[in-house]
Amino acid sequence: MKKQIISTPLAPAAIGTYSQAVKVGDTVYLSGQIALVPETMQVVEGDISVQIRRVFDNLKAVAEASGGSFADIVKLNVFLTDLGHFPIVNEIMAEYFQQPYPARAAVGVAALPRGVGVEMDAVLIISD
Repeated sequence: MKKQIISTPLAPAAIGTYSQAVKVGDTVYLSGQIALVPETMQVVEGDISVQIRRVFDNLKAVAEASGGSFADIVKLNVFLTDLGHFPIVNEIMAEYFQQPYPARAAVGVAALPRGVGVEMDAVLIISD
């Protein structure tokens, strides 16, 4: 199968050697997103809830650029520097997703790029 690189100016540009997303067949692999504002490439100002919302907005922009939506996400990975923030992720995630929810993992990590507190990546299946 041929792979298609997905890119949108509505999400932060890659800050390393990766693509925002790669589509192979009906599967889309979204790269990790952190709380960068696409227009400035700076970390959004505010607490962890502001960061989480920015990450979801960035993921949404890339999902939509691939021809999908949050309803197409089958797997979401959440990386947190403080697992105590996991209830906040759940609360905000409920604003962005409806049942049936995707499979999900939450992983505590020592650090994330640019000193942010949260990063997420996802896998979408887009049916025709």
